[in-house]
Amino acid sequence: MNLNLVDTFSYKLIASLVVLICHSFYNPIDSGAVQITQSNLDMVLASNEIVFINFYAEWCKFSNILMPIFDDAAVEVAKAGYDPGKVVMGKVDCDQEGAIATRFHITKYPTLKLFRNGFPAKKEYRGQRSVEAFAEFIKKQLTDPIVQFGSLKELHDLSEDKRHIIGYMDRRDQPEYEVLRKVAASLKDECLFHAGFGDASQQMHPPGQPIIVFRTDKRTSIEPDETYHGSMLNFDELYTWVQQKCIPIVREITFENAEELTEEGLPFLILFHHPSDTESVKKYKEIIMNELESEKQNINFLTADGVRFEHPLHHLGKSVSDLPLIAIDSFRHMYLFPKYSDMEIPGKLKQFLQDLYSGKLHREFHYGTEAPASDNDIKVTTPPESTFKKLAPSKNRYTLLRDEL
Repeated sequence: MNLNLVDTFSYKLIASLVVLICHSFYNPIDSGAVQITQSNLDMVLASNEIVFINFYAEWCKFSNILMPIFDDAAVEVAKAGYDPGKVVMGKVDCDQEGAIATRFHITKYPTLKLFRNGFPAKKEYRGQRSVEAFAEFIKKQLTDPIVQFGSLKELHDLSEDKRHIIGYMDRRDQPEYEVLRKVAASLKDECLFHAGFGDASQQMHPPGQPIIVFRTDKRTSIEPDETYHGSMLNFDELYTWVQQKCIPIVREITFENAEELTEEGLPFLILFHHPSDTESVKKYKEIIMNELESEKQNINFLTADGVRFEHPLHHLGKSVSDLPLIAIDSFRHMYLFPKYSDMEIPGKLKQFLQDLYSGKLHREFHYGTEAPASDNDIKVTTPPESTFKKLAPSKNRYTLLRDEL
């Protein structure tokens, strides 16, 4: 036999065996992101400022699609050269670690959650699932969440569409600023944070006594500005106050946050308005705050740009020319508040909600407001189907553990 052929055959055989052995021992679950279990979870969370976790199940096809991307992103983040203790990307096998999944209320796979200083962020990651997007997300999390201003004049130009937390302080290295920075890192998606030091803010606070204030979104809000009177060295106390100020009872729904709002599982009471109409938004917020705050555990109070959300209007038999108008989306059907101006009549909006809870809205849409004389007189009508349910977490993106809506 030709020796060259023997050598070639042997080489190919050895190469094939090497590939087979490597394939047998290579387990993508053990590469890239740090495998997190019950035994190391608390240590990982306590020893890193940022922990970004992929909660997955091996049987879930969407988890399997995401896993190599997330692992590659973890490698890229490690290459970025962040200081030790700054960031870790981890992964949790929820079938093996059911206690962890229960602890963090995992209801679909894969779920991506950010933890900062040991605490889970209110919002889960819902952005693009690519190596570049994950790496950029981590980079953004590690940038200073507080913008420094050099003079009080700069504060005159702050956006009136956003809510702001402003710190007036002597210097950056004082402990009160570090507490504010940690709060800002957790809530920077809800408010814009600013701080001034030394000469830039000395007119606004006594020497040695820093001050933190809340400035409302003046364009659409009737709330007053407010000064924080608690301890600036108590993280929990300051965090609670800032959270209350930055996450209002009435929120705006957009295509970017619709998924997370629907996932909360509460029906929507929505004011659809023209984007240039701020007065109806202010009036709506005022009525909600004065009359319906006790209902916030039962329903989400929202405003929506009626031009961007024109499709739901069509389902209600309305158009942009009919704005402003108010409707309930129960995630089964949509119900139109009969007359927008009636919201100013005390108790009218609250009765609208009570009619939803009691089933009256559903019955009236099916059978009309008048009781039929006989069964033969019943004319069944169907209320418009929910359009916002379609913006809930997609079954083409997640394995849903239960239908929450």
